[in-house]
Amino acid sequence: MLGNPPFGGAKHQTEEQRAQVHRIADLGKSGGTLDYVTAWFLKAGEYLHQGIETQRRSRDPAAAANTVRPLRIGFVATNSITQGEQVGQLWPLIFDRLGLEIAFGHRTFAWKSDIKKKANVHVVIVGLTLATDTPKDRRLFSYPDVKGSAEESRHAAISPYLVDAGGLADPHLVVRETAEPLNGWPRLASGSQPIDDRNYIFTDDQRATFLEQEPGAAKHLRPYVGGGDYIQRHSRWILALQDAEPEELAALPFVVQRIKAVREFRSRSKRKGTLAIANSPRSYNVEVLPTSPFLIVPEVSSERRDYVPIGWLEPPTIPSNTARIIENATKPLFALLTSAMHMAWLRVIGGRLESRYRYSIGLVYNPFPAPAADAEVLNEKLAPLANAVLAARAAHPGATLAELYDPDLMPDDLRRAHQAIDRAVDRLYRPRRFLSENERLEHLLSLYEKTIAPISAAAQPKRKRRRRRTVARR
Repeated sequence: MLGNPPFGGAKHQTEEQRAQVHRIADLGKSGGTLDYVTAWFLKAGEYLHQGIETQRRSRDPAAAANTVRPLRIGFVATNSITQGEQVGQLWPLIFDRLGLEIAFGHRTFAWKSDIKKKANVHVVIVGLTLATDTPKDRRLFSYPDVKGSAEESRHAAISPYLVDAGGLADPHLVVRETAEPLNGWPRLASGSQPIDDRNYIFTDDQRATFLEQEPGAAKHLRPYVGGGDYIQRHSRWILALQDAEPEELAALPFVVQRIKAVREFRSRSKRKGTLAIANSPRSYNVEVLPTSPFLIVPEVSSERRDYVPIGWLEPPTIPSNTARIIENATKPLFALLTSAMHMAWLRVIGGRLESRYRYSIGLVYNPFPAPAADAEVLNEKLAPLANAVLAARAAHPGATLAELYDPDLMPDDLRRAHQAIDRAVDRLYRPRRFLSENERLEHLLSLYEKTIAPISAAAQPKRKRRRRRTVARR
């Protein structure tokens, strides 16, 4: 069975398609966030088993001799089935429920459509077969240039992330979302989300107009920075009224008018969580008000960049929910998060929003395997290199981070500073040089497997001890 099924992202499916995927995947109440194409893999797997059974029941002499011809599946699919949260939803079904294995795979490449005005997409090709029919050498095709030719390699096992799984105890390993960091790092949090119907958020022009009406509100307007604002150097402001005294607000009628508007907006919501905060209109739905300098990590970043632009901001700035923050972050942590090692993890484990990088707390940051080095060594090796990156940025004050990290515009001094971090971080993981991003990911998956081994063992249900029967002697 082979073909190019419709991809159908989870957010672009019709109600009928979504119901089909939920029924076929049978993931429980949540239903998962699977693309429509995943249902084709699952149905094909079921059909494969039916085909095997049909051969066995036939009157064909070969079947009677218990010789069954292998049946195989090969589909073109959106590359999101081998990245991000879908891996943990789809592949256990394929491996465990259907008993299939990956026989071959083509890693991400650009599929150019001949249809006029049809957008190019990034796809993978995955071949599946029954575990009993899996070839000894499994073929994997990688594309150093997604628009170029493939490089073939052969492996004893292929991971659902379409990398070599030969070094893993469990070649079916998938990275699971975790609520807390497994690496001992400080907590990464999402920024503030007001749910205010745009009553508390202002552009520069809107702020100026509002202050003409209400000059006393100036002390309550604080810079409000999301991931995109930080990268593009856009300026926004937000009313922060959490600590304002009632008598102070009573003298600000235009501010009070906006508070009332927020209360009414939340009261009309159908979401229980929003209704619950309707009577606290001065508070945000998610409230993150840093009191010390903080590291900001944009939630979404262009896939063209070699590194996600991250850096420091400080109060009175309030981060928005499109940013991730760490208060009192260290320079070595900055270096680790901007390294090629961490980017290799993000590109595959984090998944994408459309084609852009999506930085997930539970899937990217929390489970990321940190190098086995203590704080003193990390500070000695990485802090000076982190400072060099920040100095290189500061040497180009007129450029936005979007311009500095555009691969065509990136200044040589900034690129050299990042490459120095890459080399230093790589050596913290192993002395031998990594030859490719695939090698980095394979190494990280091996470390992740070792990290979760004690956790997985502890989560296994304990076997009940059988009570010994005592036979009374007569």
